[in-house]
Amino acid sequence: MSFNSLRFLLLLPLAVVAYWLIPQRFRWVLLLLASYGVCGTCALTFPIWLVSSTIATYVLGRVMGWVSHPGVRKALLALGVVSNLGLLLILKYLGFADEILRSLFGVLGLTYQLAPPNLMLPVGISFYTLQSVGYLIDVHRGKVEPETHLGHFAVFTAFFGKLAAGPIERSDHLLPQLGETRSFDASSLISGLRLMLWGMFKKVVIADRLAVYVNAVYGDPGGHAGWTIVIAAVFSAAHLYSDFSGYSDIAVGVARLFGLELIQNFKQPYLASSVSEFWRRWHVSLSSWFRDYLYFPLGGSRVPGWRRDLNVLIVFLVSGLWHGANWTFVLWGALHGVYLVLERRSKGALDRIANALRLNSPKARRTLGTVVTVLLVGFSWIFFYARSVPDALLMIRNMVRLGSSTDILTPWAGLTNTPVVEMALAWGLIGLLALAHLGRDGRLPRASTAVGRVSLRWAAYALLALAIMNMGVANEIPFVYAGF
Repeated sequence: MSFNSLRFLLLLPLAVVAYWLIPQRFRWVLLLLASYGVCGTCALTFPIWLVSSTIATYVLGRVMGWVSHPGVRKALLALGVVSNLGLLLILKYLGFADEILRSLFGVLGLTYQLAPPNLMLPVGISFYTLQSVGYLIDVHRGKVEPETHLGHFAVFTAFFGKLAAGPIERSDHLLPQLGETRSFDASSLISGLRLMLWGMFKKVVIADRLAVYVNAVYGDPGGHAGWTIVIAAVFSAAHLYSDFSGYSDIAVGVARLFGLELIQNFKQPYLASSVSEFWRRWHVSLSSWFRDYLYFPLGGSRVPGWRRDLNVLIVFLVSGLWHGANWTFVLWGALHGVYLVLERRSKGALDRIANALRLNSPKARRTLGTVVTVLLVGFSWIFFYARSVPDALLMIRNMVRLGSSTDILTPWAGLTNTPVVEMALAWGLIGLLALAHLGRDGRLPRASTAVGRVSLRWAAYALLALAIMNMGVANEIPFVYAGF
């Protein structure tokens, strides 16, 4: 059941009203039932995987809290990490491993007859697996005490507001909130609804509209060239941001309806002046997870230069593989790893070039850095969106053929009979998204700073709602990261 489904939007108000009417000690029950219900609407078997992971992680955390022997605690941590990641590897990467083995056997001229089982990937498993592993590591490090309330821990793992696509919560952030006594707060409710409205606008009006063009071009890379691919690359960057940040806004907004606060996942990433800064702003909960639980344990930056570069490459290769069992994601992650290594290695040379060009103003340097970063990140999205590595390379080759551009309006054929109007609308919406991106955290500005009058503020909300109802793409297109 997706955020942009009518069923979810009809059931959510009932859950919110019931949550605030029932006694505090029973509220976790409602959240847990709602979360398992949302998970079960995707497939009846999905809650089984979720419950199994939850109970195993909870028990291991409790036992770790009872044991003081370092060796035993480390063994319990290893068991928890292997059991959680092992389940993820089997369900998500078994087919990818089969593809690699089949290719390897083919190169060696050997017969390969094994066929992997056709397993459905449970909704949110990539997200709640990392969350569970992070919890066990925090318990092992002594950062948090083991959670004693199984119900609260189950909600921490399965809360429907973040289940499908995060953010990946930390145990010391969300778990304490579930045990606190909370009273209804109208300002928090309004703030949550405002975020949901803005997130829904970004999803169904901007992202779903751009998805039509992006999917048409990436689905037929050989049938397009020149400016059509350039436009699709620009649209894909705007599409992914509006889709994923829209989901994150809705997730944070939904949590606020229940008096909870989730991690902020985006901090104006396309204003970053370097790739390293981009990753401090984009999908913050994931990038910080890999920093704290993989990069630092590998030695982080406290090791020789070559080891630091290797650590960065390992982190981004794993990050790419986390996104999907496809070589395109592996190359996308590797590309960002190379970006960061080159960025660090070339800092001195770039400073000398900037001085030679007399770019002494910090503002000028930052502006140039932002432009270069956007171009590098935008180029990397080609591998993220392409269906295969050959498709990505074909897209890149055809992109530079500007003199043989195909009709840039053709990809709109699946959506409208007036492609010129649709193209103009798409660019106008990207412009609106860019203006919002310049605002606080890329979100809808508050009335006190934007319009100054309550009446105009509510008029703006009404316009957003009307835009969603009248300009939103009718098809219920899944959120991009819900597939990971």
